[in-house]
Amino acid sequence: MVDFAGVLTDPDASRFYDYLAGVRERGVRTALLSNAPGASEQVKNTLFDYFDALVFSGEVGVAKPDPAVYVIAAERLGLPAMSCAFVDDSATNIRGAVQAGMVGVHHRSVEETLAELEVLFPDG
Repeated sequence: MVDFAGVLTDPDASRFYDYLAGVRERGVRTALLSNAPGASEQVKNTLFDYFDALVFSGEVGVAKPDPAVYVIAAERLGLPAMSCAFVDDSATNIRGAVQAGMVGVHHRSVEETLAELEVLFPDG
């Protein structure tokens, strides 16, 4: 699972999008979790190129860092929260994900985040 603002808006985010496309090809399920009110159908259709599920706080009525929103996102992926990792640039939001049972990845740079995700989701 990944947050949008601060992660997918990083100046080097094209590498992250490439990573998402690659892991999806290997069968890793991906979700976008955002505190945004929602998105247009056009934006959602573009995002579905990279994500199996889209969760917008404005549409589900609960926002990060409430652990319930992470559980909703995991359920939309058909996975238990403990099988998920969440990437965000906010330590507060990472703590919420960890409280929900996920692995938290604190995004500081695309390079560091991709290195950490490679450990969690190796090619093999």
